[in-house]
Amino acid sequence: MLARVRQGDTVFVISGKDKGKTGLVLKVLPEAGKVLVQGINIVTKHQKPTQREEGKKIQKEAPIHICKVMPLDPSTGKPTRVRTQVLDGKKVRVAAKTGTVIPSTSSRN
Repeated sequence: MLARVRQGDTVFVISGKDKGKTGLVLKVLPEAGKVLVQGINIVTKHQKPTQREEGKKIQKEAPIHICKVMPLDPSTGKPTRVRTQVLDGKKVRVAAKTGTVIPSTSSRN
């Protein structure tokens, strides 16, 4: 299956408290329909004290719904919709506005 947003893509947030920001996709959660984006949707988690460590506040990224982000067009740097095309017998992701191929930066396990 060819996903619209993949790990390693740079995306633009189109709605929510971080609207207008861009970030790198750290992880895609396809079952939940969410993505984890670097520097977007920062939440504060309060960690309880243990016998070894004191209690503390941890700031980390929380997942954001995949419909709230759009991949950036590699040629223009603006957000774009994604469509698929078959080039040289392989399915590739293509920016809908310019037709530029969006490279796959993630490694598959």
